[in-house]
Amino acid sequence: MSTEPPETDVSGLAEQLARLTATLLDADSVAGVLSRVSHAALEVVPGADLVSVTLRAPDGQFHTPAVTGPEAVELDELQYKAGHGPCVDSADKAGPAYARSGDLAVEPTWPDFGPAAAERGYLSVLSTSLVPDPVPPRQSGALNIYSHRRDAFAGDGPRDRALLLATHASLALAGTRAVERAELERTQLQQALDSRDVIGQAKGILMHRRGISAEEAFELLRRSSQDLNVKLAKLAHTLTARFREL
Repeated sequence: MSTEPPETDVSGLAEQLARLTATLLDADSVAGVLSRVSHAALEVVPGADLVSVTLRAPDGQFHTPAVTGPEAVELDELQYKAGHGPCVDSADKAGPAYARSGDLAVEPTWPDFGPAAAERGYLSVLSTSLVPDPVPPRQSGALNIYSHRRDAFAGDGPRDRALLLATHASLALAGTRAVERAELERTQLQQALDSRDVIGQAKGILMHRRGISAEEAFELLRRSSQDLNVKLAKLAHTLTARFREL
């Protein structure tokens, strides 16, 4: 028996993903991307009642930056504490592309997390990996979908939708991080240029006041910075701002 959704459902899914792509590209921050992905999963994946996103830092620490409800944070934290669970497994770069269970109450794979999730009313789970960021720090992660019903995510349909959604999210996430990195680099470059300008002004003041060369003025600034334990740029700024008093 085929598990493929009917043609009208496929068309509807294509429209949903097209709208999602537009909203993801419009997001201006990592938090915005993850929030939109989480809420889109509620519409795209049948049976979804609760959604979260797990990110794993390069040092191995996990956190949940986006949820559709506060219970998702608790469910994810149970897994982080236990050291196992679908989101922990899927967020591992060496782990599976996805992990799921149709009856967490009796799930042998996660003996601590499964019964605890069932006690909170969630019996099914589907977690799919986010593609690791190709640029350092290379965070990995997972999209986690929970349901109150047993076998809510059986078959290929829910899994394929979740994997497709996670791929969309990963691409948008990588693009947003690239923008944030570019903005950070521009800020750092501007700070460097500003520091260079103020150091040049401070050198000019010392050259005029003491009758020394540019090299001697810079060496005097550098040595004073070390002696006073003050950053060179800050010392130069103080000198240029208060040179009449000094």
